[in-house]
Amino acid sequence: MWKHKVKLAVAALLAMTVAIPASTQQAPLVPNPASVPVEETASPVAPAGLDRLTKSDVDTWLDGYMPYALARGDIAGAVVVVVKDGAVLTQRGFGYSDVAKRTPVDPEKTLFRPGSTSKLFTWTAVMQQVEAGKIDLDTDINKYLDFEIPPYQGKPITMRHLMTHTAGFEEIIKGLLAFDIKLKPLGDILKERIPERIYLPGTTPAYSNYATALAGYIVERVSGVPFDDYIERNIYNRVGMQYATFRQPLPDTLKPFMSQGYELGSGKAQRYELIGLAPAGAMAASGGAMAKFMLAFLNDGGPLLKPETTKQMLTAQNLSVKGSNQMALGFYEEWVNGRRAVGHGGDTVYFHTDLKIFPAEKIGVFVSVNSSGKDGAPGAVRSALIDGFADRYLPDPNAKPPVELATAKEHAKLLVGSWTNSRRVASSFASFVYLLGEEKIGLDADGRPLIGGVPTLGGAPRKWIEVEPFVWQDAYGHERLVAEVRDGQIVRWTFNMVSPFMVWDRTPWYASGSWLIPALLFALAVILITALAWPAGWIARKRFGAQLALTGRARTAYRLARGFSWLVLLVLVGWLIVVTGIENFDSHGKNDWLILLLQVVGTLGFFGLLGAAGWNLWLAFTGKRGWFSKLWSVLLVLAAFFLLWVALVFKLISFGAAY
Repeated sequence: MWKHKVKLAVAALLAMTVAIPASTQQAPLVPNPASVPVEETASPVAPAGLDRLTKSDVDTWLDGYMPYALARGDIAGAVVVVVKDGAVLTQRGFGYSDVAKRTPVDPEKTLFRPGSTSKLFTWTAVMQQVEAGKIDLDTDINKYLDFEIPPYQGKPITMRHLMTHTAGFEEIIKGLLAFDIKLKPLGDILKERIPERIYLPGTTPAYSNYATALAGYIVERVSGVPFDDYIERNIYNRVGMQYATFRQPLPDTLKPFMSQGYELGSGKAQRYELIGLAPAGAMAASGGAMAKFMLAFLNDGGPLLKPETTKQMLTAQNLSVKGSNQMALGFYEEWVNGRRAVGHGGDTVYFHTDLKIFPAEKIGVFVSVNSSGKDGAPGAVRSALIDGFADRYLPDPNAKPPVELATAKEHAKLLVGSWTNSRRVASSFASFVYLLGEEKIGLDADGRPLIGGVPTLGGAPRKWIEVEPFVWQDAYGHERLVAEVRDGQIVRWTFNMVSPFMVWDRTPWYASGSWLIPALLFALAVILITALAWPAGWIARKRFGAQLALTGRARTAYRLARGFSWLVLLVLVGWLIVVTGIENFDSHGKNDWLILLLQVVGTLGFFGLLGAAGWNLWLAFTGKRGWFSKLWSVLLVLAAFFLLWVALVFKLISFGAAY
């Protein structure tokens, strides 16, 4: 049960916040062309699939897919919109926006929460201010703020860094999402906690909600208009998005149109989610409203941006691993069947969304569901829909089965090892879950990379075929993995699903679970036996009328070691409660007292146990104890050392309730 809870905590850090971009990015069936500016992406020949891209065909295809997918995944409702050549081709609602009332999803009016897809509106607002000359993409953002973001190694953050998720911020969880509270003003939230910087700006994609919220606050400051008002006046009103808002709580005029959110479609409706860093994911919008936004960008920015600004915004910035999908300015790219799409996905706890536009083909697709469903259903629904749409209407006429290079096995060996995600908590106790969620790459029976963190939709391991030097393609799917090589060694890799905004670097030896997890399990076993042996020995001596052979300092050291063993075990139980509680956003802030108590008592316990165990070891070897007592004193010192190591590396010894 505790393993399940820890996995849920990892999911809370990586998949249950508005920070999550869509997990539906699909890789191309053929090697990814080098990232190129938008104007170079036009397809030279219209693919045959476009001939059947009609409302009738898409509706028939959706009717054959969506009802089954929702029922199979226990999802209450969904909306799908397809735009083409400057008009809505089709917009469809499936299932219910309110299950109890049997209210069907209205694609024109029913509001969904698109989560991080909201970021596209924040980035559009930024580019409007770039057009107005009020924001420079390459100027220190402190110029626009009323508080300071400290430089990192002398390097300031620019708006370009924010828009490409290369500002170098760590992830933060606390305060991202809440229920039934009054939110503080955006500026106050941003000033309360500035995330630790863990990368040099411009060097490492590491997805950041804080960065996007910072950009929204800058728009607010340079325009002199509150963020919600700005979006309404300069985006919604310009394109006619009547059923859309960033406001929290939801305005009374829009409440009748808001879909309920569900854990399971067969379950109860849940509360309305409040996003603390609002510009990063607070929007509510209908499918029809999102269609108008897509059409504006497919029309070179329409009434939102000048064509040259739109072109600039959609051009890849080439900051991730070379050869993989890249971030543009706010949008992220995806090569699908040899064609370039740009868009953004998003997740709240209950709503899951993806938006993609194909600028050259003048096509856009939007899908959103209102339930978490079961067994990862939202990701599967979105992924299969985008995949299926591309294969049906945008096929690659030149697609061929992948051909494996002769270097495949040799290069696969270079991937083996432990890897750490660039998007992570680094400065607080929450970093501990990354020890348990560390990505380990091995080799399958055929000598190909075996990567558990990138499974197929069915959960099976992928068969990776090396199709270019250090570029692997799923033999039976669209996914691709690309590695960066320095001095003959792989130092970084990513896969197309997340490559624009996340990469994996080798885990430093001192934090690697390859040896720390076995060491930690050993330590827990020794300390647990030591703690339990204390009362068990007392009971045995009492029953048989025996006396503890140790006296004086030896007895004191013996009791101290066992007393600290109990204290450390209690502290670890406390940390387990805290870490597994991260998934419960209602608990954020309410268990701060426990976090602070564990930090104080834990510091005493971890250092105290090592000191007591060391003293006990010295007395065991200088006294007249038996071989087993000496051996156990050595094991106890090692166990205390390993526990202290983990506590220091993963910030169990720290002070502060931020995470």
